[in-house]
This record gives sequence, C-alpha cells and structure tokens, in this order.
Amino acid sequence: AAPEAAEPARAACVTPTPLSVEDTHEIRQALRARFPALKEPPNSNSTICYATDNRQAAVKELARHCDLVLVIGSPESSNTNRLCEVARKHGARAHRIDFADEIALDWLDGARYVGVTSGASAPDFLVQDVIARLRRHGATSVETLNVVDEEVAVFSLPRRIHEIAAAQGKTLERAR
Repeated sequence: AAPEAAEPARAACVTPTPLSVEDTHEIRQALRARFPALKEPPNSNSTICYATDNRQAAVKELARHCDLVLVIGSPESSNTNRLCEVARKHGARAHRIDFADEIALDWLDGARYVGVTSGASAPDFLVQDVIARLRRHGATSVETLNVVDEEVAVFSLPRRIHEIAAAQGKTLERAR
C-alpha cells in the first residue's frame, strides 16, 4: 500500500542507523516520488551512522572471501544482527556470538576461511578472544581486511568538565 500523509507537503524522512545507504535508496526514491515536497536532512545520508555503513561495507567484502563469518555482539543489537544478514546475503554462512566459547566447532567444518567482525559497541578484547579460540582449533594465520579507512573527528571536552573531574580526583584523557 502506498504511504499516506495527512499533510503531504509536510512529509519528512529520516532513516534508522542499522540500515545502510544502499538499503534505503529505493525506499527514499519511492517516498520522493509519492511526496515531492519530502523533507530530508541536507545530506540525505546524514542520518545513517558512518560506523554502521562502513562495517556493512566491510562485511560484504569479508563475505566474498570467507566461508563463515562470525559476528560478535549482543542479540539485542540491531547493528550486529544486520551484519549477520549482510554476510549471509553476500554468500557466507554467518553466526552471531557474544563470546568465543559460543563458537560451535561444527561451524568450522568445511570452512577454509573464517571472517570475524563485531558490532560497533563490542569491545576489541572479545574479537581477540575469538581469534585465540580459532587459533586453538587450527587457524594458521590471521589477516586484516581493510575496506574503509575511517576518519573520525575528535572533540575535546570543555575545560569545565575536566575541572569537575579533577575536583573528584579523576583525570580525563585528553584528545591527541
């Protein structure tokens, strides 16, 4: 069914972060056709989290090279679940795990190459634990697949925040 709006001239569109630019392209085209006055952010991709988009691009490439992709992250994480979907869509078997000990050894059967990635909020030590478990079960080498170089802006906290922390006996790390 075509979307309806009580006031079509006031229709607006933003997208949730687990969706990539590619995922939203057709939807947004359809909305623009239906609502010519559709309001969107100035950069129509600005509501999509760069980390989400970059990780999905990386998983697409990873899935092309791997038989199995392990995605580390919470079952409640939309981003993590989406990474599994993207890996499967691009030809790899994929499993979501929280911890290395959740890897079923039969998943490794017939897998010559295993890719490992994580949701945006998964700490790096979990990735290292997974790599260590794979090594214990026969992995002979680890390669890093660089698909996207992220340039992240770093913002310094206001001096007042540092003063409050100091008054509490804490030191905040300063951006370099």
